[in-house]
Amino acid sequence: MDNTVVVSTPPHVKSPRTTKGIMLDVIIALLPATIAGIVFFGWQAAVLIITAVLSAVAAEFVYYFIYNGGFKNKCSNAGEVCLNWWKQFDYTSIVTGLILALIIPSTANWYEVLIGAVLAIILVKMLFGGTGKNLVNPAATGRVIMFLSFSLTTYIATTFEPISLDSQLFTGATHLSGYLLGGNAGARMEWIDLFLGTGLAGCIGETCKLALIIGYLYLVIRKVIKWWQPLLYVVLSAFLSVCMAATAEGAAFDITLFVDYALSGGLMFGAIFMATDYVTSPKGVYGQIVYYVLLAVLTSLLRFYTKIEVVSFVIMIVNLIVPLIDTYIVRRPFGYVKAKKTQKEGK
Repeated sequence: MDNTVVVSTPPHVKSPRTTKGIMLDVIIALLPATIAGIVFFGWQAAVLIITAVLSAVAAEFVYYFIYNGGFKNKCSNAGEVCLNWWKQFDYTSIVTGLILALIIPSTANWYEVLIGAVLAIILVKMLFGGTGKNLVNPAATGRVIMFLSFSLTTYIATTFEPISLDSQLFTGATHLSGYLLGGNAGARMEWIDLFLGTGLAGCIGETCKLALIIGYLYLVIRKVIKWWQPLLYVVLSAFLSVCMAATAEGAAFDITLFVDYALSGGLMFGAIFMATDYVTSPKGVYGQIVYYVLLAVLTSLLRFYTKIEVVSFVIMIVNLIVPLIDTYIVRRPFGYVKAKKTQKEGK
């Protein structure tokens, strides 16, 4: 009798949840922000969203087709390769393309989005082995590549002074500076406008916080993410930003700025849809706490000193530290029960 024990790749717990099902939930959660972005920024936003999604899916298909020998023997097995690709298609490329489109301004060129989506899929996902093997978040990396390669609109994060509602609107970063490009410090931006995204410059999917919260609640109800994860990142980052703003010369501690920091930039979007990525975040609870605290600290620090939006950069950087977190903060083994201390004799 063969006594060989075969240990398969974890996890070993059977569940009706599949990667495809989880990705479908994420797509549904992104729909409110997608619709709001198209309503606010018009057909330009719709074109970029469609371009990003189609480019990401096409890049995955082409890589899979070539890697699995679709062109060999005069494409004799091309049909089989296409069928196998469709069977394993898990919507992750759709999610990557959609997220990438939602975290860029609608003023971006279609070819810039195409390049960003293709590189995000090829370089970050497929070259590392496909779904579940990437070291960093593909959409965040695609955004960083686009930021470094093209003239995407950025914004100055000096202080959260009032912004002028009659200033010319630009679709750069979402009110991280408190000033619209070319604007001045006029009547303070109302929190309701920050929350709804009305009259607010920003990236396609970041402006309407109501839409993001709807998506967040859906993911929590569906148990795709844990409720405390995005909250820890957003709340701690906003609080640290308020504290750092108070260190500026002549500044005072103003807790009312907490809401401005929390509702500005790509912080809320990144916290809900990018930082919570299963593949690039720690597996244990304690490791996750360390992970979100690091995200919050780095986000507040880099926002304060660089004066630009840094959420995508920070997520990508901390993703690279996740293997170390999982190595040194060991999870409790599945089924582990802490042994009870035995009472000393005679007591």
